[in-house]
Amino acid sequence: MIVDAVTARYAEALYQLASERGVLESVRSGVEQIAGEIAEDSVAAFLFDARVPATEKRSRLERLGETLHPLLQNFVGLVFDKHREEVLRGLGAAFRERYLAGKGAVEGRVESARPLAQADIASLAGNIGRRLSREVLLTNEIDAELVGGVRVLVDNRLVDHSVRGRLAGMKKRLKSAGVPNA
Repeated sequence: MIVDAVTARYAEALYQLASERGVLESVRSGVEQIAGEIAEDSVAAFLFDARVPATEKRSRLERLGETLHPLLQNFVGLVFDKHREEVLRGLGAAFRERYLAGKGAVEGRVESARPLAQADIASLAGNIGRRLSREVLLTNEIDAELVGGVRVLVDNRLVDHSVRGRLAGMKKRLKSAGVPNA
């Protein structure tokens, strides 16, 4: 998921505060809980509907917030006070990205024409992790249009070893090659 700059700043501030106060795991768990709630279509439709008064939105989240760490409760209140409810939509992804970065890890995805074995995914993650000097956590996504091979996207870098990608590269090279005059 692409995270906007405002959400990234809010997530960074929340991460720093939680880290300083030694409640990072509790806040991370709460952020995941909020992200899970917002992932439900009915909740998202309610929270991000401009026709619903902010007080109603806030009271619904406060009911959820009773189980959250007080720092996260205050954060949600601040988001509403600043009229930045949209931050909540991407907070889960932004906070997870920052949390992983703090642990020296990064998420990525490997696309393949068929499901890959867990051992293959682990091997790819290890190889890419050595190149990036980080731990890499990969998820497998199926894309039947690749024909064969894999395409890996990690940390805004794309490694394309798919049949489709290689054919496209060959086509580009052939088109750019000059044809000698006979």
